Amino acid sequence: MKLLSPFLCFVGILVGISTLVASADRPNIIFLMSDDQSTYSMGCYGNEDVETPHLDQLSADGVTFDRHYNPTSICMASRATVMTGMYEYKTGCNFSHGNLLQAMWQKSYPVLLRQAGYQTAFAGKFGFEISEKPRGKALPLPEDDFDRWGGGPGQTYYETRMNKSMVDYADEYPHSTLSYGAFGRDFVTDAAAAGKPFCLSISFKAPHKPATPDPRFDDVYAGKVFQKPANYGREHGQHFAKQSKQGRQYTRFHEWHYSDQYDEVMATYHQQIYAIDQAVGMIRKAVAESGVADNTVIIYTSDNGFFCGSHGYGSKVLPYEESARVPLIIYDPRHENSGKGRRSASLTGGIDFAPTILALAGLPVPGNMDGANLMKLYDEPEAPFHDSLALINVWGRRQTQALAVVSEDWKYIFWNFGGKGFEPTEELYHLGEDPLELENRAANAEYSEQLERMRGVYDRHVDAWKAEAVPHNNYQPYGVVFDRQLEWEEKEAKLRRKKKA
Repeated sequence: MKLLSPFLCFVGILVGISTLVASADRPNIIFLMSDDQSTYSMGCYGNEDVETPHLDQLSADGVTFDRHYNPTSICMASRATVMTGMYEYKTGCNFSHGNLLQAMWQKSYPVLLRQAGYQTAFAGKFGFEISEKPRGKALPLPEDDFDRWGGGPGQTYYETRMNKSMVDYADEYPHSTLSYGAFGRDFVTDAAAAGKPFCLSISFKAPHKPATPDPRFDDVYAGKVFQKPANYGREHGQHFAKQSKQGRQYTRFHEWHYSDQYDEVMATYHQQIYAIDQAVGMIRKAVAESGVADNTVIIYTSDNGFFCGSHGYGSKVLPYEESARVPLIIYDPRHENSGKGRRSASLTGGIDFAPTILALAGLPVPGNMDGANLMKLYDEPEAPFHDSLALINVWGRRQTQALAVVSEDWKYIFWNFGGKGFEPTEELYHLGEDPLELENRAANAEYSEQLERMRGVYDRHVDAWKAEAVPHNNYQPYGVVFDRQLEWEEKEAKLRRKKKA
């Protein structure tokens, strides 16, 4: 029997996959992501002081996730994780470390969907750079990998006219938040008319600092008095490790005036989120008017959370709840569970977006991805999902760098730094009973069994880091840094030897 050549076999496989995908009932997908948005900035997460009508409606229409975490709570690493479905130590991408490699970008959800016939668009803050090789020169942003582009480099600008790809919207929408809503509206309208499935990804700059709300919404929170969270203020952070107080997250409580101008600061913060809410309304209206509402899945989340004065901290990065846990809403109009306002308390993470989007599109999920398909929880909101997730910080001052793990009810943080004036420190929180993280139970003998169990979970994540971390951008040494079994002096000696080698 005559065998086909390897080339013809490969072509046959591609044709088979293309036919399978083309014949599937592929939904349109809209992925919307804010920047630095805490969970308590939305009505659907229990804040009665704010106005988020469109996001609250999205929550009522879909499933809202109450235990969703970003494995790295800083934008560059978080966005690379969202696109690729991998932990930071596998993307190798973060400030002060390096760029995402082109080979990894080619396995991201936007690239794979476009290859499968989706119309794709991106607008907003792209958030990371791509290089051909480690320490290589950054490539131009991947505008050519999308059918429509409204993205920008770096932090982008709140002034629409300053964002080169968005200048056509500057006259009508001088503030960028609504310009992205208009971009999404127009893409949805055009893509729906073209008759092919589409994937729209928008990364809003808001509510990232510097606080720059759209003045057309100045009246929304004028004179508003905001209720402070129950863990607000320095008195509720005294039990946190000394290491956590060495970075800008600690000083910004005062620098950003949470301590003395809380209402004014919160008014501008929530005003920026209100503009996002209006942009979401613009996009949903376009979906309805274009006749594709019954087949368009919408995902809304944030790249990381924000302290907003909880525990006496500002900003993000650290592995505490306000920083690492973020909003997540998914709405799939095709599903019988839609319209019921359901919520899920299962453990989910930023590694799950790429696998979910690919699965929705009927595409195979690459084996390199660490996440799972979130639609399992749309089917059964109370189903188990992840047993644990790693919460990573390898950015900033070495003292503040840490690895933490979160499980269904517990969080364990290991502050590894043990240099002069510091001792490696453990923190253990029973999130089921203490969601505000007001009691560190690591030294409480009553919880020794839970402490040992969470140490084991932590050690397994360190083992995964050692086995899977990229060999570039200085990620391998953290397998030593985060090892609980090594004394500080041993770690320092090992790192010196590695450096010499």
